[in-house]
Amino acid sequence: MTLPTSPPEMTFARRPTRRLSLGGIPVGGGAPVTVQSMTTTRTADVEATLAQVYALKGAGADIVRITCNDVEAAQGLAEIVPRSPVPIVADIHFQYRLALAALEAGVAGLRLNPGNIRNPAHVRAVAAAAAERGVPIRVGVNAGSLDPELLARYGGPVPEALVESALYEIGLLEEAGCTDVKVSVKHAHVPSMVAAYRLLAERTDRPLHLGVTEAGPPPGGLIKSVAGIATLLMEGIGDTIRFSLTADPVEEAEAGRRLLEVLGLRERRGLDLIACPSCGRAEVDVIAITREVERRLQAEGLSLQVAVMGCVVNGPGEARQADLGIAAGKGKGHLFVKGRVVRVVPEAEMVDALVEEGRRLAAEGVEARLAAADAGVADLAAQAAADLREAQGDANRTAERRARVADAASGD
Repeated sequence: MTLPTSPPEMTFARRPTRRLSLGGIPVGGGAPVTVQSMTTTRTADVEATLAQVYALKGAGADIVRITCNDVEAAQGLAEIVPRSPVPIVADIHFQYRLALAALEAGVAGLRLNPGNIRNPAHVRAVAAAAAERGVPIRVGVNAGSLDPELLARYGGPVPEALVESALYEIGLLEEAGCTDVKVSVKHAHVPSMVAAYRLLAERTDRPLHLGVTEAGPPPGGLIKSVAGIATLLMEGIGDTIRFSLTADPVEEAEAGRRLLEVLGLRERRGLDLIACPSCGRAEVDVIAITREVERRLQAEGLSLQVAVMGCVVNGPGEARQADLGIAAGKGKGHLFVKGRVVRVVPEAEMVDALVEEGRRLAAEGVEARLAAADAGVADLAAQAAADLREAQGDANRTAERRARVADAASGD
């Protein structure tokens, strides 16, 4: 039996967009937000590229982009596409004939950069060929490759310049009969990226691909990407995402998938670990225990929300929404399911007990594990919490605060 992992009801509405299909993956029109990444291998090296595509699929990528920068790369795509587990998008720069070659290779999508293919006739030729095959095109505007005329007119890669470039390119594609179009207006400056997408969302109902371009290595690149992408997703803007990190692209896919899960935009498919930051009340090394729990449970491949709490005073209550958790206190580990303590074990055994309970929880379900709780453990947990408060004091000064609240409520 597998525990349900459906996301909670979202508190923000998705922006209505047109829907397109990219190799069978729906994009826009209320479809689940998809995760994209890009290979870093030479496309002509078919086996190495395919190995990375499979790794990206395993890490959570729904769509993978591959560079098509020469004839050998296009030939490599002809072998990669039929063996790929996910739709492949060809990344095209400068040479429009390579876009035509990628279409011949059978790619599911194209990404064109308006700043690099500037001849309208070439753009229309690619658009017509893509439309004939039913292949969507992403207009990928990048602050680092805007047309010089736009840069001169706007004085730099400001949001308005990115959006004008995108809308002009969409017009060229539509003239050639290509209507399956999604758009991105990426920028390395997070506030400018957010502003550009907000402006674009007001001007078109095309699906939008979100990303902070050239975000850099983790952790800084992760912070920039989350700041920009999450801001827009929580405003309902965005249909596909990519973390553009200076790192193994598998990290990009993992981060993108994790972000969507955290926001409730995709179903959780792996471990969600909750842990307290620790404080002076903790009687164990919370950081070390959390790392051990993460390592052990990830190896189990369980789709659970698990909490590691440093003490029993607030632990089970604060993490009551978790499927499973452990709270330490007085040499004991208090194991809880959905906030209810089900077992108390020696501190040295609590990680092992947590892993074992996780296996049983995944196999039997919540109700069965609550029914199997050890007798009297709730009283033991309550007494342990009371003893800890007595020994260390009530850091929250609960009684004092309640008395002040009562006085305020009953005063004249």
